[in-house]
Amino acid sequence: MQSARPCDDPSIALRAPAAPTGPPGQHPGMAATSPYLTLHNGVRMPALGLGVYQSSPEETVRAVSSAVAAGYRLVDTAAAYGNERQVGEGIRRSGVDRDEVFVTTKLWIGDYGQDAALRAFDLSLRKLGLDHVDLYLLHWPVPGDFDATVAAWRSVGKLLAEGRARAIGVCNHNPAHLRELIDRTGLVPAVNQVELHPHFNQRELRAANAAHGIITQSWSPLGGVKVYWPSDPDHIDSPLRTPAILDLAARHSRTPAQVILRWHLQHGLSPIPKSVRESRIAENAAIFDFSLTTDEMAAIDALDTGSRAGLDPELVDTAMFPQQVGE
Repeated sequence: MQSARPCDDPSIALRAPAAPTGPPGQHPGMAATSPYLTLHNGVRMPALGLGVYQSSPEETVRAVSSAVAAGYRLVDTAAAYGNERQVGEGIRRSGVDRDEVFVTTKLWIGDYGQDAALRAFDLSLRKLGLDHVDLYLLHWPVPGDFDATVAAWRSVGKLLAEGRARAIGVCNHNPAHLRELIDRTGLVPAVNQVELHPHFNQRELRAANAAHGIITQSWSPLGGVKVYWPSDPDHIDSPLRTPAILDLAARHSRTPAQVILRWHLQHGLSPIPKSVRESRIAENAAIFDFSLTTDEMAAIDALDTGSRAGLDPELVDTAMFPQQVGE
């Protein structure tokens, strides 16, 4: 098995030719020139992407077209997000060739099983208006019915063999889920997309992923999940408000979001921040002309609380999410 190649070396493919000018976090002319991560099957995936979770259909077309036109080359959606059609339209409106954009979508748990997975994939392609996707992911493990998860994974492997998906992977799988999935199918995911931000840095899972040659992709990389689903609505514990992050942002004349996204990249992770605001989309991409020192990286690492804000993958099942993905 070919190993993945995360780049912990901050000098790799992350330089820009000119020093930034202007107010903190604002760098005119900076477009996303994301480094690439090589998946274990040789497919190259942009490290930085745009996520569209909770982006309304009306907002998604504009956000995607703006992001792609600004230089983003990875867009992450899912059947369950209800905006695959708008992602496809946004890519077309951007004026950038389809082959230059890395498109990810996901199979919803209500469509797990051998035949259901294939039908759901066909529906996603029709909605996107594409003849293939670059990465197709299982959205969650279903521990209470892992046989269905395995059956879906085998069908996803068939899509890979047919070239309809250039790479395949999973979301939210812990090390035990990964071992069982691989042991029962012989298919190693190329990517494991998980909740990951400075307050929940998933060090052990990252190590397990790396041991299999799996790239770790970060959903909610800025800790937005703590805003969506706060454990205490009167005290939102966002990494963006952490004094250590604010200090680093001031030191580098950057925004807190830029510092956090830079931390992801220097760990060899693939962050997919969500935004529908053009200014924020551009800001999130202006992270390739500075780097964090080893001590600064360690300071952010030390912010880990070990507590997830999103759902526990061990508890997910179709009773929790009875909705079906519609046409």
